[in-house]
Amino acid sequence: MTRFGLAVLAYLLPTFALGFVWHLVAFEDYYRALAMYRADLIIPLGFLSMLIQAVIFALVYERCFAQRPGSWLERGLAYAALGAVLSWSYTTLAVAAKNVMASVPDYVLIETSFTLVQWIIVGPLTALVFAWRSESRSKAPA
Repeated sequence: MTRFGLAVLAYLLPTFALGFVWHLVAFEDYYRALAMYRADLIIPLGFLSMLIQAVIFALVYERCFAQRPGSWLERGLAYAALGAVLSWSYTTLAVAAKNVMASVPDYVLIETSFTLVQWIIVGPLTALVFAWRSESRSKAPA
């Protein structure tokens, strides 16, 4: 699989798994109390949304972070900071601004927490994929 494909998976797999467990298992009662989600969630639409995000974020990493100086971890944390702020703006702030919910502060708290956990995982994982694939290419026989 290509480095880009692995970067897409580095976003998609942990984001989907974490999102599913976070929203539908671990904090299901918390979200239910917010009274903002439909009873019949359309999981394929959520997955498609994450896939689109994964492709765009992989492009961002490849174009803006992959060749930056520093260790893979430094690049991953810088990428995570950008990704978290951007994600937070459209998954937390924009949703809180326009959706009906029982408590905007409670929603902002739980979604901010989710976004931080997500990007603490996704940022370094994406950087590791690029570092690993670059290292394996440089060691390949000519």
